[in-house]
Amino acid sequence: MAEEYININKIAEIKGLTSNRSLRLAIQKGKYIAREVKVFGGTSYEILYSSLEPEVQERLQDELIKETTQSNCTALVPLDTKPKYPTFIAESAKLTALARVDVVKALQNIRGKYKTKKEADSIFLDLYNSGMLLPKVYQFIGSISVGTLHRWLWAYEDCEDYRVLLPGYKYSKQNEYNTILTKDMKNIFIKFLMHPNKFSVGKAIKLTRHILEKQGFEHIPSIQTFRRFSEHYKKNNYAQWILFREGEKAYHDKVEAYIERDISVLNVGDVLIADGHVLNFQVINPITGKPTRTTLVGFLDWKLRFWKLSRSRL
Repeated sequence: MAEEYININKIAEIKGLTSNRSLRLAIQKGKYIAREVKVFGGTSYEILYSSLEPEVQERLQDELIKETTQSNCTALVPLDTKPKYPTFIAESAKLTALARVDVVKALQNIRGKYKTKKEADSIFLDLYNSGMLLPKVYQFIGSISVGTLHRWLWAYEDCEDYRVLLPGYKYSKQNEYNTILTKDMKNIFIKFLMHPNKFSVGKAIKLTRHILEKQGFEHIPSIQTFRRFSEHYKKNNYAQWILFREGEKAYHDKVEAYIERDISVLNVGDVLIADGHVLNFQVINPITGKPTRTTLVGFLDWKLRFWKLSRSRL
């Protein structure tokens, strides 16, 4: 695939661009190796695959193998089964995943020889992208960026199954956001989001990036990456978000009234619900001797959903 030419419109779609104008300008400046092709109504461009950015190369390869997998796959693991691996894996997809495992294991081996992970990762990336460290693997999957390298490493270390590195596979736990933010980055960001000073999301992002720079992080994710994570965190931790950022009154008004209870976790007798009704006739109160209206009280076992009437209360 390294010597193939890719249509400029396809690359614009991969990059999330609304038009191919910026790509045409980049071609004119010599950023990509391209060729001019005739199309209906004029001319267009095709860009050499190997001259594209590593991230774009990976997306293109993932889409190609995903299409191959979908055309051959007849069934998937049921939606409620975790992890979600395809029951049929195309040979090309399997080879790609195994090649990525080789990269991860080579990185793990090099990390043990240096004092810091940052130094080890930098040296490993230079060696690998030179094509000399793992020549066969490099020839198969091409160059990679540090973000891609870390994503493969985190996914594989979490379960040590090559299938999490299949092209197009989205690895995540329940309610876990698939992001390049590390655990330390998330913790720092959440502290600012939940801070008593109630920083705006933009201010929290700015402060987080400043702290990461002070701590020596070299490859800090973009502002948009942090913003998407904050939206995910708010969606999945709404009660905490409202309480810390808007206060107790907002929590009572926006959260408590809409709390959903899960009856499946209850045992019989754990929760009883009582309700009373004053009857429309009078009886003699045995204590005072005076006529009074009695109250009939019923109790509901929430788990059984079975009503039991108590004796009348005077």
